[in-house]
Amino acid sequence: MTDTFDVLNPSTEEVVQAIHMASADEIDQAVAKAKAAFPAWRDTAPGTKATLLRRFATIVEEHNEELAQLEVLEAGHTIGNARWEAQNVSNVLNYFAGGVERLLGHQIPVPGGIDITFHEPFGVVGIIVPWNFPMPVAGWGFAPALAAGNTVVLKPAETTPLTALRLAELALEAGIPEGVFNVIPGFGKVAGQRLVDHPEVRKIVFTGSTAVGINIMQSAAPQLKRITLELGGKSPTIIFADSDIEAAAKAAPLAVFDNSGQDCCARSRILVERSIYDDVLAHMESVVKGMRVDNPALDTTDMGPLISQTQLDRVKSFVPDNAPIMFQGDAPTGKGFWFPPTILAPVSQSDRLYSDEIFGPVAVVVPFDDEADAIRQANATDYGLAASIFTNDVGRAIRVSRGVESGVISVNSHSAVRYWTPFGGFKKSGIGRELGPNAIEHFTETKNVFISTES
Repeated sequence: MTDTFDVLNPSTEEVVQAIHMASADEIDQAVAKAKAAFPAWRDTAPGTKATLLRRFATIVEEHNEELAQLEVLEAGHTIGNARWEAQNVSNVLNYFAGGVERLLGHQIPVPGGIDITFHEPFGVVGIIVPWNFPMPVAGWGFAPALAAGNTVVLKPAETTPLTALRLAELALEAGIPEGVFNVIPGFGKVAGQRLVDHPEVRKIVFTGSTAVGINIMQSAAPQLKRITLELGGKSPTIIFADSDIEAAAKAAPLAVFDNSGQDCCARSRILVERSIYDDVLAHMESVVKGMRVDNPALDTTDMGPLISQTQLDRVKSFVPDNAPIMFQGDAPTGKGFWFPPTILAPVSQSDRLYSDEIFGPVAVVVPFDDEADAIRQANATDYGLAASIFTNDVGRAIRVSRGVESGVISVNSHSAVRYWTPFGGFKKSGIGRELGPNAIEHFTETKNVFISTES
């Protein structure tokens, strides 16, 4: 295996930069560096640590446009999305900087003394980042990990290492000490595996496919290594007849085709009450056919390319020549990994189009009969990450929200991720939660101390 990787621009297939891929020995060196930096970072005064993280957030915000342009180049994200992603890193750093001084334990009433708890950092945390949202997902891991007092070794995806490397430079510029935040590009089977196996890495945070997540869990088990896994999804949008039908129908495609469908939260199963099925399809068609798939650097672009030829081939395998295409948008031809936004119907619930994660701009539209049928269909998958429910009946909204097996649910919207609320999945969509007020605690061990007052 070569020790370099050519990062390609997904829009043009041109080489952006050749990046060195770390060996297992280089991962060991990075972990040793992080371990050496840990005691001083752990013992840094909370106010000082919070100030450094806020300074890091400010510098990231000042470099928003630079980071966004890098994301367009390496990931093919639209420039609007990329700017949001860079801002999200800054916001997440600021949010968890506020948690440093609020990492509170408890005083628990006990007889004969005082009982108190502490949140102690693990030490070295390994973070393995995916290619679909390389900037924000990196921040969701390293911001709370650093805030809790851990040091970090972060491995970005092979195809999208540039923003992570730049963030590491900005961390040093902000005054984060050398060795506290380390970014090491490498192949998953070499660098990623070594990070998981290394005995001095006390926790692994991984976002990616369910298959790889299972392998990480198996590798971590002999050491009882702590893990957080954010994995695949096959999320539903559920549209009831009592909703604002036109608004729901026109919103549904955007919840699939954002980031070219390369989103574990993509609502790629659109479940529609049977009485309004034709109306919903009619409203959706104008949205899908009106989407502008173009150069992601343009402010007018709605959707960019897929990340790679491998991903393009995977998506194409789900839409062969005989696929039940209801309607389809347009996409550029020639160089670049382009695929048009596509709606498939009718589709059987036994079809892999219905059950398997496609991870591209392809959605299926399936009718349901009543509330119970909607819940049954929504849950008829191994995944349980996100869901959207459109209804004007408050009772129904609550019943269906409680009935659907998903970690993040939106009613009359498609919002899935806010950095101040928990994010994570049920079933094979993952283990643990990221973001929100408790995320910082997930990077600590709880220590209980009893002090006798009887002497």
